[in-house]
Amino acid sequence: PYDERIKITSSGAAYEVLLNTWEENRIELLEQFRVLLLDQQNHCLAVSTIATGGVSGCLADPRIIFATALKAKASSLILAHNHPSGNVQPSQADQDLTRKLRDGGRLLDIAVLDHLIVTPRTYLSFADEGLMPG
Repeated sequence: PYDERIKITSSGAAYEVLLNTWEENRIELLEQFRVLLLDQQNHCLAVSTIATGGVSGCLADPRIIFATALKAKASSLILAHNHPSGNVQPSQADQDLTRKLRDGGRLLDIAVLDHLIVTPRTYLSFADEGLMPG
């Protein structure tokens, strides 16, 4: 129900919602890519697991990400994936994927607001660090 949706007002709020969806035994074992689907007022519609990979990577298919967003009638997204190593620094591949998804979102009028790299103890927000592509 609408009145029970969590409003995402910061990267910290998004991190808390995302962390609650990760299995404790998997977050430091396998890399997973998720999206936080938001309505026009930044209320969380759902968290969707897009891909599960291995220890050092996973493949996030933009077609699956945007198909999921369109089915949920999401107005915006927050991208997220974990680094089992515990290192929250984004790789060049992380930055390239963020740019590609931001551009794709513009075509569909679905804003990509942030990309979080998550560990059980901390996170990095592309938006907070000025790493979101313009």
